[in-house]
Amino acid sequence: MQELRLRQQMTLAPRLQQSVKLLQMTALEFTTAIQQALASNPFLEEVEESEDAGEPRAGDAARADSAAPPAASAPAAEPAAPEAPEAPAYSGDYPVRPAGDGAAQDLGQWASASVSMHERLSRELGNYRLQPRDRLMAEFIIDALDDDGYLRTPLDALCDAAAGFSPPPDEHEWMAALRLVQQLDAPGLAARDLSECLALQLAAAPGVPAARRELALRIVREHLDRLARNDSAGLRRALGCEADALRGACALIRGLDPKPGRRYSDEAPAYVVPDVFVDKWQARWRVLPNRRAMPQARLHQAYADLFRRARLDDRSPMAQELQEARWLVRNVEQRYTTIQRVAEAIVRRQQRFFEYGEVALRPLMLREVADDLEMHESTVSRATVGKYMVTPRGVFEFRHFFSRELATESGGTCSAAAVRALIKELIDGEDPAMPLSDVALARQLAASGILLARRTVSKYRGQLRLPPAELRRQQ
Repeated sequence: MQELRLRQQMTLAPRLQQSVKLLQMTALEFTTAIQQALASNPFLEEVEESEDAGEPRAGDAARADSAAPPAASAPAAEPAAPEAPEAPAYSGDYPVRPAGDGAAQDLGQWASASVSMHERLSRELGNYRLQPRDRLMAEFIIDALDDDGYLRTPLDALCDAAAGFSPPPDEHEWMAALRLVQQLDAPGLAARDLSECLALQLAAAPGVPAARRELALRIVREHLDRLARNDSAGLRRALGCEADALRGACALIRGLDPKPGRRYSDEAPAYVVPDVFVDKWQARWRVLPNRRAMPQARLHQAYADLFRRARLDDRSPMAQELQEARWLVRNVEQRYTTIQRVAEAIVRRQQRFFEYGEVALRPLMLREVADDLEMHESTVSRATVGKYMVTPRGVFEFRHFFSRELATESGGTCSAAAVRALIKELIDGEDPAMPLSDVALARQLAASGILLARRTVSKYRGQLRLPPAELRRQQ
């Protein structure tokens, strides 16, 4: 029996697919992609170092696609700004002077950064086609994971009415977003307790006999307390299984990772090529693109003119290569423009951070920047994941500047990152013989108008990798 079904499906044109793919790449991935294109497409050529590779080549973009409207240009951060500084290379031969007129220093001290768990999951999430609402819910879950990879916050407390959901997500929607995040990268992440963490890893373990897997799942779901006490006799009675089967199931469980998030902090550092430099010039903060660290591709005009004079079939392989070259040149320029505009929007909204540091970091959502720039929120998300800026205060991923809003007693708001900075300041200034407990920290924050539950203070202290008071006490 044959059945005919109609289905609507939205697909992106090849040029838009390439544009999205280039935007979500890190600087290192982007460099590799452009080098491969230069090596394989005869209609592309690399801009020589002697040429001005630091400025956008509007003429090349116009020749690349004369039928399309020009790309939106980034608003100038400062008029008549001097040339961008030399970009640090990731092979080790980086310069010894930062952007601006600051004192010379070795940029190698912050030239590498670990790929965090949150960054890795956000990248994985970017590979899924999701509705903006579903993607935002998943991002809330990813942001709430602690260093062990657990979701300790109840789903209905992940966001408030100001998060932009209309109507508010129900339990089924949150659970669907949670299941999606639990499928990203390492099994066991985004579990709400140890039992769920181990169960997720058992379900994903390859090559395990079905009977052993099922027995192990029963143990982690119903009898973890007995396993912790090594109560083999009690487990056999409760499960009604043979000793050999129990030993095999227990050995399987003990081979699992109870803290799957910790593996990310132990990874070897990956070198970071910053996308932009931020410095202060003429009393104002500006953003300079870091183009010289990456290969510059443009249309090989001589070959393109020869092809047009040859009047070959528009469907020939060479015609396709010429079209792909035009797309690439234009999409590369669009990538630079988008990253530049997003960086400038971040700097405009976070100027107090650049002046005063972490304690002045204000709450910021992707939606605010998207509204400022009249972009889709998913575009801003792609332009922030894996993108880095060099600032006088160090190297930061763009996403560092996005933090959820916390209410204060006075009716104002502050960012979670600012609260973490305040907690660190309080702990740094405490008496080593009488360190501040989480309750005492919560009281001191309340005295400053920031009302947080003790468990929230504990969570933020844990994110800072600071031990509890009893472990900080010095005799």
